[in-house]
Amino acid sequence: MAGQLEKLERRLDSFDAAERRRALTELAGMAAAGTIEFALTRPIVNLHCHTFFSYNSRGYSPAGFAYLAKKAGLAVAGIVDFDVLDGVDEFLGACRLLELKGVTGVETRVFVPEFSERQINSPGEPGVSYHMGVGFGSSGVPPGQRRFLLNLKAIAQQRNRRLVERVNKHLDPVTIDFENDVVPLTPAGNATERHICLAYAKKAAAVCKNTANLAEYWSERLGTNAASLGLPEGKDLINMIRAKTMKYGGAGYIQPDSGSFPTLAETNEFLLSCGAIPTQTWLSGVSEGEQATPELLKVGMATGVAAINVIPHRNYGPGVDPLILENLRRTVRLADELGLVVITGTEMNSPGQIFSDDFDREELRDIAPFFLKGAYIAYAHGVLQRTCGLGYTGGWAKAHFPAPGLRNDFFEQAGRELTPAGEKLLTGLDSDSAPADVLARIAGSRR
Repeated sequence: MAGQLEKLERRLDSFDAAERRRALTELAGMAAAGTIEFALTRPIVNLHCHTFFSYNSRGYSPAGFAYLAKKAGLAVAGIVDFDVLDGVDEFLGACRLLELKGVTGVETRVFVPEFSERQINSPGEPGVSYHMGVGFGSSGVPPGQRRFLLNLKAIAQQRNRRLVERVNKHLDPVTIDFENDVVPLTPAGNATERHICLAYAKKAAAVCKNTANLAEYWSERLGTNAASLGLPEGKDLINMIRAKTMKYGGAGYIQPDSGSFPTLAETNEFLLSCGAIPTQTWLSGVSEGEQATPELLKVGMATGVAAINVIPHRNYGPGVDPLILENLRRTVRLADELGLVVITGTEMNSPGQIFSDDFDREELRDIAPFFLKGAYIAYAHGVLQRTCGLGYTGGWAKAHFPAPGLRNDFFEQAGRELTPAGEKLLTGLDSDSAPADVLARIAGSRR
């Protein structure tokens, strides 16, 4: 039985979508029959897991992450992929099948003109910031916004092809072909820098033939003792290849300019048009730009930002400056004062990252309620937007709850009480419905 279960779980991460669907359906049936026991739901969330549609170090598909989140007892789970919405429909469908509260999003990079001379959270790149949209109801976007979405992926892929050309010159005789060595590592062609690093690691192992030659090669090219980096494809080697060849100061690094990425305002317009919540991302409060977080948030809110994303695991634990943890606490409280929804999670797009934060840890205990609240708000928004167009950022919500604090309280209550099985009962509500009507439907779903 254990062997059969392991095989089914591995099939969840197949590049074949039909195989993933069959495996998930079978696993859900086993759970319904009591053959598989899921953990009781706990007050923990992860709304920032990248899937293999951008890069997941464990190879998780949207369905695979949904299944594991349910198995682990997460109260709310969410995916966020770079530059594409390829996993949205699969993830939401898996969540409905598994009775898991799910949220979907997209992440990209934007240019913030007001911070053009200050580094924000993209190292060595003044004015450039990672940015997100949270709460997509489907992978479909309005016709007028399709080109914008396609351009996000196209810009990233063009940049990565140019990157490979430059890195090939530095790593010769270990060279790769983007189409033949990198693209096959992805299920839908959205290759990232981490895929490129993995391709170089694989090619180097093939070229160098043995461990001694491989260690000598990487030590020379990376300027460090590579024998301790986990050859041939260990996480430390992958991270070192990326740092030394692709990031700021590396041999293949391409310095962006103001035209390399869409502006913050343009991206927020796209996100709002799609019914998603524009979400500022925050790293650690150390950079010049993030030292001015109140100003940065003000700039974002002027064009629609209504949430902030934080990644707690980077900001606490052994070796982390206690001041960074305090920056996190201060930023979360500031976001709450401004009425911003707090989105949190662990990316899992780099080996060694944890599956989810432990909200009972001393470092997080006092701010964990903000994380849970944000997760329930995002879940309720996604469902209400998808089923009846009454999402968090729309006119209905703003008319009934002009004060963000009251809006947050309503959507939190809705997200806590709503169940995936009851989502369909919200169909038929419209802009004439009152908040009490929404809550009544949700209450009915729990009877």
